Amino acid sequence: MSKIIRIGTRDSELALWQATTVQEKLEALGYDTILVPTKSMGDQVLDKPLYELGVTGIFTKTLDVALLKGDIDIAVHSMKDVPTQLPQGIVQVAVLERAVTHDILVHKGAEFLNSNGSATIATGSLRRKAQWLNKYPKHKVVDLRGNVNTRLLKLIENDWQGAIFAQAGLERIKLLPKDAIQLDWMIPAPAQGAMLVVTKEEDDFTKEAVGKLNHSETELATTIEREFLRTLEGGCTAPIGALAHIKDKTVYFEGVVFSLDGRQKIDIKKEVKLSNVQGLGKISAEEVLQKGGDKLMQEIRNENSTVH
Repeated sequence: MSKIIRIGTRDSELALWQATTVQEKLEALGYDTILVPTKSMGDQVLDKPLYELGVTGIFTKTLDVALLKGDIDIAVHSMKDVPTQLPQGIVQVAVLERAVTHDILVHKGAEFLNSNGSATIATGSLRRKAQWLNKYPKHKVVDLRGNVNTRLLKLIENDWQGAIFAQAGLERIKLLPKDAIQLDWMIPAPAQGAMLVVTKEEDDFTKEAVGKLNHSETELATTIEREFLRTLEGGCTAPIGALAHIKDKTVYFEGVVFSLDGRQKIDIKKEVKLSNVQGLGKISAEEVLQKGGDKLMQEIRNENSTVH
């Protein structure tokens, strides 16, 4: 075990927490490691919504380049940020056991949820925006970018009623407010709450080492969700949610796609025995496309192309 595994990570508090978690697990297995923090393009360009930047993998590209150049040996990501198609030469080696998948509302008083009046909610996610507007069509949703700490600060500084976050992220860095509301009606992003580790395809030592961290149940659930996303998306940014969970040898899957304004919604729910799970994400996405999802996705592509 003479090789030191260099762990690439974004330099935000949450990303460093994730990378440190991987580091501790590898060192507990007897491997030597070192953290290599870096800034991603997604962390540097904060004055535009993510979907307007038109870049797939905006949080992962910098680390992909470092990996391919040989500057790092592995990269640790929030799995929901990772494009479903990995760059040539880079492979998935471990998905860690998943945390809670819910989105939450951090707010300055939740009375507005029970009134028919207007309110302003902040999020940088098309998926969260569409689902919020679907449930609260009178509300306004504004863009919110930056790492978790920055976004919480912006909520305090602005005249907004609330902002939407992933529960797992705030829990991991101990910033979850006691009165935050769990949005159990909101379908999470595919692979939300899961951490992914990638390495170079040719690096057998690192693949063997990091492979020991893989959690097979989380790997299966996130594979189904990302397959659903990949089949629907075709490379475009869209309000898509997906969640698979496994219980008593049965996979329960829920997937959804919304129009950008949240008015249209096409969803699907499936229960499949674990033995029949092959292709579940793809099959579910194809059913959504047949139910009108193909027309909806084309409308989203058209709207996105006018933005770019």
